[in-house]
Amino acid sequence: MATDDSDNTAAPARAPMPAWLPRAMVLALALLGLFELVNWAAHQLIGIAIMMTVAFFVSLAMEPAVDGLAARGVNRGVATAVVFVIVFACTAGFVATLGVLMVETVANVVNELPRLIGELVDWVNHTFHQKFTLDQLRDRLFKDSDIISSYAARAANNVWGLSSTVLGGIAKFVTIALFSIYMTADGPKLRRAVCSLLPPAKQGAVLHAWDLAIDKTGGYLYSRALLAVISAIAHGAFLAMLGLPNSLALGIWFGVVASFVPTIGTYLAGILPILVALTINPLDAVWIVIFVVVYQWLQDYVLQPRITAKTVDVNPAIALLSVMVGGALLGAVGALLAIPATATLQAFLKEYVTRYEVAEDPRIDRQGRTRKERKRNRAAND
Repeated sequence: MATDDSDNTAAPARAPMPAWLPRAMVLALALLGLFELVNWAAHQLIGIAIMMTVAFFVSLAMEPAVDGLAARGVNRGVATAVVFVIVFACTAGFVATLGVLMVETVANVVNELPRLIGELVDWVNHTFHQKFTLDQLRDRLFKDSDIISSYAARAANNVWGLSSTVLGGIAKFVTIALFSIYMTADGPKLRRAVCSLLPPAKQGAVLHAWDLAIDKTGGYLYSRALLAVISAIAHGAFLAMLGLPNSLALGIWFGVVASFVPTIGTYLAGILPILVALTINPLDAVWIVIFVVVYQWLQDYVLQPRITAKTVDVNPAIALLSVMVGGALLGAVGALLAIPATATLQAFLKEYVTRYEVAEDPRIDRQGRTRKERKRNRAAND
């Protein structure tokens, strides 16, 4: 009887699954789930982390004043309350001043807008030999009334969103204020708690870094506050000489914005008084622009180097870069914290990074070298 070759051919045996593969797959899935959980938690808690960072920097800025009062025998809790009441009063005063200025400026612009438009149309007609009229502009405006209506409807629909944003901002402000007060009042206890988690050899370095942060952050705040006072007095007096209304309030606005917004703060602050001047005497707006430019130069090259020499001294280019980086990372909060954080890091690196003496070399200091000197140096090098 013939046998079938196919029956004699044995099927290849399958290799058994490695014993570690199921465990590896379960471990990979567990790690993936853990990563997603941590990622979700990080996104949920990033807002709280930012508020705690802001509160920490605020407490660093307030601590020198609180320590000064405590050194004079004032209870630390009372000293913290006094300092924060003064800060809150100044902040509330600035916000109220800004609100009054904005309302009055908008009202003046609205009241004077027909006259300003008429003068602008007359100037355009006289300069460019045209024959525009206010009626043509009015017809053009009514022709585009659908666009205006759509903007109004969109703004009305966003009222609830704006209200939620304002309420959320108030809640964040209150949270930051409360934690700042707690961190400042319990500053010694907080440092002791942090140091208790570190070996004795590391505690000194941490406390020194903490002191640097307090000195630089507080120094930045107090130097900027002094610059703000000088700027407010100078701009307020100049605007009073021009006869602008609310010159004191405009001076305070100038001082705060020009001092706490680096590099371009003075120019931003000048927009509001320029609008006020345009509604009264357009020539005064030109004088304000000239004064703003001159004062910015005076602040950058005369006042600021002398005031910040003993507190916090950051190169203007580095300050602007740090503000841009901080704004890109954390928005407006990062921009506000960027300079004191940069000053702290700069002071820390200055103490712990070794620097060497640089030998005299004409390739380093090229200022004042003539063409003959450059040719002689190149010939010597060749």
